[in-house]
Amino acid sequence: MTQQHILQVSELTKKVRFILESELSTVWLCGEISNFIAASSGHWYLSLKDEKSQVRCAMFKGNNRRVRIKPANGQQVLVRAKVSLYEPRGDFQLIIEHMEPAGEGLLRQQYEMLKEKLQREGLFALHHKQTIAKSIQTVGIVTSPTGAAVKDIITVLKRRNPLIKIIIYPTLVQGEQAKQDIAAAIAIANQRQEVDVLLIGRGGGSLEDLWAFNEEVVVRAIFQSRLPTISAVGHEIDTTLADFVADLRAATPSAAAEIVAADIDERIATMFELIKRGQRALAQQLIQARQALAALSHRLGQVHPEQQLQSKQQRADELNIRLQSVISNRLKQAQQQPQYLQQRLLQASPVNLLNQGNQQAIQLHQQLLKAQQNILVAKADRFAQQCQQLHMVSPLATIARGYSIARDEQGKVLKSIKEISHQDKVSIEVSDGIINTKVTAITPS
Repeated sequence: MTQQHILQVSELTKKVRFILESELSTVWLCGEISNFIAASSGHWYLSLKDEKSQVRCAMFKGNNRRVRIKPANGQQVLVRAKVSLYEPRGDFQLIIEHMEPAGEGLLRQQYEMLKEKLQREGLFALHHKQTIAKSIQTVGIVTSPTGAAVKDIITVLKRRNPLIKIIIYPTLVQGEQAKQDIAAAIAIANQRQEVDVLLIGRGGGSLEDLWAFNEEVVVRAIFQSRLPTISAVGHEIDTTLADFVADLRAATPSAAAEIVAADIDERIATMFELIKRGQRALAQQLIQARQALAALSHRLGQVHPEQQLQSKQQRADELNIRLQSVISNRLKQAQQQPQYLQQRLLQASPVNLLNQGNQQAIQLHQQLLKAQQNILVAKADRFAQQCQQLHMVSPLATIARGYSIARDEQGKVLKSIKEISHQDKVSIEVSDGIINTKVTAITPS
């Protein structure tokens, strides 16, 4: 007998899980909640059942935070989930990504189906979008003439730019007749061609209230409009098919009015934001395919001869660049060497040394002359000081101040009356001459 491979239980559950997740992927399912458990971890565990069957489900906290209802046993819901297998128990289960009430959920399912259909036809493609004029003179509003939306739009337009003209194309925005009214109003505006842009929308409400803007006839009327269109339906969290097909989507009617009356910088910023949102939406849909393609391309690139050849060529280019750099540096050094040697030769030249010696001799001579001049000045100053001092102690200077010098006949200076006698001849020297006299009397002091 041929040798049979015996599977382990874990191998079997892993294979079954792979088959389920790769073949069925994402499904929409409507059913009644039972056995609901909100775990302390934040995850939800429940079963979905109908009259004949039930299936276990799990919804992790990263997804259930976005659910706007509080699940309860017996509640009918519509879910979007991935088919999987819980390997530890071998249980078939669904991993829920989105949950909403069954009534709203059926509408949501219709919404998704129509959205996919129109998207395949290209109605949402960016290249179909018309550019909103930079200078808006007249604005057309397709909405209910008595609703809050038209009042908000008019208030904002008048506040931001009172010069903008407003034309209202009245229509129903809710109910069975609304879709025909909206499409007809858009057609009338295109026939008249009296506005620069059309604002199409209404105030907020439930999915059923906003359903007229998900109708195919309305979406196609917006797509066929020759006038640029701005979708202004509901609140920021509300998204209708009119938002996708319109040339521009505003979060609210008031926001649409602000876009129309905004300056060019605000308009450009809004357009770029819409482009980014569209790019993110497309990128999200293609991310899994791109990852798979990238993985296969990477594996192929590692073994492909062309990749290896390119790697070798790149290495050869790097080595060639390095060689060219070395050769260039060597050539520069060789070209600079003669200049360097010539500079050294000039520095060691006798003429250069002689010029340096002459320059130094001139400097020393100038320093010597300056030193001699300084010495002469210092000597002259000292001589003048000494002459001044000598003059101060000179007898002539004393005489010039009114004093006199008495001498005897031998010329000896008389310092006391004891050195002379009666009838001795005495000469008295004063500042302008000599007086010769004879002693007639001597009086002690």
